[in-house]
Amino acid sequence: MAGVKALVALSFSGAIGLTFLMLGCALEDYGVTYDSDATSSACRELAYFFTTGIVVSAFGFPVILARVAVIKWGACGLVLAGNAVIFLTIQGFFLIFGRGDDFSWEQW
Repeated sequence: MAGVKALVALSFSGAIGLTFLMLGCALEDYGVTYDSDATSSACRELAYFFTTGIVVSAFGFPVILARVAVIKWGACGLVLAGNAVIFLTIQGFFLIFGRGDDFSWEQW
């Protein structure tokens, strides 16, 4: 039962994060409706590289757009809040369900 509650909580927080992202992009008031260790493998290092690029650009790109006045700061705040909620939801999933004995993410 605890696993089901955790899964429901993670789904709910993911939905909140997506809501923030949609609000940041769609609210007309904001004017944007137009739109590593020595044992690691090369594949794992490449995955870390792409993941870092995605996370950094997810937080940096909205700030840059707000700074050059392409979007308003309110939209930037909503997008940053949505990003934080979604990334914390993904991390929570791996922390909660990554400890199982029946499946290991390390085999990938």
